[in-house]
Amino acid sequence: MFICACSDVGKMRNINQDAVYYVDDEKLPLYMVADGMGGHKSGEYASNLSIHVISRLYNEKREAMVSGELEIPKFINDAFKAANETIVKEGADDDTIRKMGTTLTMILVKDGEAYIGHIGDSRAYMIRESEIVQLTHDHSLVAELLRSGSITESEARVHPQKNVITKALGTDSEINPDIYTKELKKDDILFLCTDGLTNMIEDADIKKRILMATELQEVCVMLTNEANELGGPDNITILMAKIS
Repeated sequence: MFICACSDVGKMRNINQDAVYYVDDEKLPLYMVADGMGGHKSGEYASNLSIHVISRLYNEKREAMVSGELEIPKFINDAFKAANETIVKEGADDDTIRKMGTTLTMILVKDGEAYIGHIGDSRAYMIRESEIVQLTHDHSLVAELLRSGSITESEARVHPQKNVITKALGTDSEINPDIYTKELKKDDILFLCTDGLTNMIEDADIKKRILMATELQEVCVMLTNEANELGGPDNITILMAKIS
């Protein structure tokens, strides 16, 4: 497994509210990206808090998942709900972070299978040979309008409400994350990112940069620089893992 990650504040923000985390574990690798919201302190705190809660639970439950005693989809569901409960509770106890929330997209890999947990509009993709497939569905107002046929893809990219999130950690007391599975093959690339990238660069161009590069780290730098050259209005976070 080859992994690279990068996170950049962008050109318009004073603070990076994104968070990225991975565990390069031979039996059960873990990848996560999160994009906080709710003001400077709140957003940064929420994204990092979600990563902290889930990484701690991963360490506690890793052996049970590896042995098969604990099913990975159940772990993902429980972990998302634990992170949500923690964010909601801490927000209720502190007025300065009361409105905080965060997206979270995570992948666990075991025995050639990717287990994806997702809430919000950060994304997970898989690049296989010359194809790119989005593994997650955005929880956003514009994504819902697009899925219903009310707007076109070109309209979605410039819609004035494209940053309105419909589901996130910390915004409701009860949440139901999306959970998916995807069979993996050798040389597949898992690609996680926040919307600071996908709002600026289209999927086809992401795929093109990946296919033309010789090293994954080169892709991270190239895409981050390109998003910033296009204005960099948001934080940009990318995590990539190539299946060996």
